[in-house]
Parts: sequence; C-alpha cells; structure tokens
Amino acid sequence: MRWDKKMSNNCAMALLVYTMIQIFFVLSFIKPGGMSIAPYFGLVLLVAIIIPFCRKYEKRWENMAQSGLTGQSLAARFRKDQVMLWLLALGLPFVFVAIIKGISAAF
Repeated sequence: MRWDKKMSNNCAMALLVYTMIQIFFVLSFIKPGGMSIAPYFGLVLLVAIIIPFCRKYEKRWENMAQSGLTGQSLAARFRKDQVMLWLLALGLPFVFVAIIKGISAAF
C-alpha cells in the first residue's frame, strides 16, 4: 500500500475543504462595514499557513513509506496523522471565527 500517496491525497482534500470552509463560512462572519481588505488578507494568510503544514505531512510520509516499518505500524501512524490533519482542516476556520468575534466584542 502506498501510504505516502494516501497521505498526499488526504492533504490535498483537506486543503480543498479547508479553503472552501474559509471562503463560504468564515466570510459570512467577517463581512466588513466598509471596503476593508483586511479580512480577505487574513483568509489568504490562513490558507498560506496551512500549505506548509500539509507539505510537512507529505514529506514525513514519503520518508516513512521508505523506512521499512510494518504495515500495521504504518496504518496506526497514518490514522493518527489523518485524524490530526482533518481536525486542523475542519477546526481552524471555526477557531478563526471565534477569534474574530472575540476581538469584535472587545472593541
């Protein structure tokens, strides 16, 4: 089984889902009163932050696939990394909204 390919596919899909959540969910919460570009810059920044994280996971799995670990060991590690990746991809946009709402409430 190509664990590195499976993780690469997971990273690509998680990045796509993360970006879609950012666009459709987060933008509905940060509609600016004027023509401010700051919220959009924040979204671009958040997408730019997740890309190196996904690349790190892909590199890790390229190396791990060649490490000679047993299939069972790789499967357990894969599931752990997969869960962490998806928790971040699905949770980070909501954390961002909570931070924005907290800042808005403070001012």
